[in-house]
Amino acid sequence: MGTITETISRWASELRYEDLSLEAIDAAKRFLYDSVGCALGGYQTHDPRIVLEHLEEVGGTPVCTLFGSGAKSDPVRSAFANSLMIRAMDYNDIYWKQDPSHPSDIIPAATSLGERENLSGRDLIVGIVLGHEIEMRLCLVGVPGIRERGWHHATLTAFASPVVASWMLRLPWQQMQHAIGISASHCCSLGAVTAGKLTMMKNTVDPMATAAGVEAALLAKRGYSGPEHVLDGKEGLFHCLGEAWDPGQMTDGLGDRFLIVDCGMKAYPTEALTHSPISATLHIVREHNLQAEEIEQVHIESIARAADILSDPSKYEPDTKETADHSLPYCIAAALVDHKVTPQQFTDEKIRDARLRAQLRKVKVTANEEFEKLFPAQQSTRVTITTTSGQKHERRVDMPKGDPRDPMTQEELQIKFDALAEPVLSPERRAQLRDAIFALEKVERIADLMGLCVADR
Repeated sequence: MGTITETISRWASELRYEDLSLEAIDAAKRFLYDSVGCALGGYQTHDPRIVLEHLEEVGGTPVCTLFGSGAKSDPVRSAFANSLMIRAMDYNDIYWKQDPSHPSDIIPAATSLGERENLSGRDLIVGIVLGHEIEMRLCLVGVPGIRERGWHHATLTAFASPVVASWMLRLPWQQMQHAIGISASHCCSLGAVTAGKLTMMKNTVDPMATAAGVEAALLAKRGYSGPEHVLDGKEGLFHCLGEAWDPGQMTDGLGDRFLIVDCGMKAYPTEALTHSPISATLHIVREHNLQAEEIEQVHIESIARAADILSDPSKYEPDTKETADHSLPYCIAAALVDHKVTPQQFTDEKIRDARLRAQLRKVKVTANEEFEKLFPAQQSTRVTITTTSGQKHERRVDMPKGDPRDPMTQEELQIKFDALAEPVLSPERRAQLRDAIFALEKVERIADLMGLCVADR
């Protein structure tokens, strides 16, 4: 029998637009719209600006458009920069089963090579669906996931991004398989990037894995070879990271139903496990019009990894956006003070705000065994707020807004997009871009779409 990467490559290389379901096509457009909005918001932030300056210095063949600036670079560097812009605000899509992932980080592998190869909107749709399919299947294969083994989910992206890149280059399955081997064999990412005090690398490792997939496909196209057994062979991922894998999750039913329809969107620019607690807290403070100074304690019951990842000691003293948007105490404090959690709550000025920081120690996070058993089918949280007068208000949330079972409406999605893009895109340009994305199957050149993603004010 062939390896898992052979099975994936044989299937993926033959996938065509006509094979996709209407639901998958619609989902691809929605995730592209959401991702471009996130990228235009990310373009205005600190980390991508450093990378854009870096790319200007190191150069690269100017063939692929960068979001926001409109500058051009080579496919590998543009995939990296554009993916980082999507990821920078921690506001793009989320899928969390055994492992978390943000499949839209891979979209720039499709846009960069699609632009270079003069491909169409239909091709881009296939690339988006394919990236989500492979990435999301990788989230199901480990029991527990690789995050629980100490590794970051960018490790998984290194297996998915070369599939997308290879498809955009129309590589035969053999070369696609080599591209997976080239990328995955050198891109294992340490979980340290999301442990404790966070740095810029939190949002950077996944874009780096996307870029690695693009470079791997370009090398494979020239005949470069990579190991064919990087998942299930000797000293492949399954061998190196321990036991308890479910390989069938990677290949069973490929093409029967596309997983992109099961991916979620983010209603808040924060780590995914903060969303249910934020939703519950906002419901309570808005319903009872509670002011921060009236609150004695906020008790959050969630799953163990939320308490571990999001409320360790460093999360009670956040001094950067990277730590603040992964700090459950900070996110809840923002909800108490401002009755909202938006990108405005993660500016340097807001992170230093004395009134907000005074709320951090009011937040207590504990693991709930009942909720642990329900995860990942549900992301259950119970929030109990005790006021200074002794009143208690309780709210349980089992799934955050943006989950496929409680999806963002088209209106909510547009509000999010406009809030992110408004500083750099005129109303006319935003409308043009929205119309083009939601009629993506009619776009003849991806380059034309990318031209609409450039700031016009």
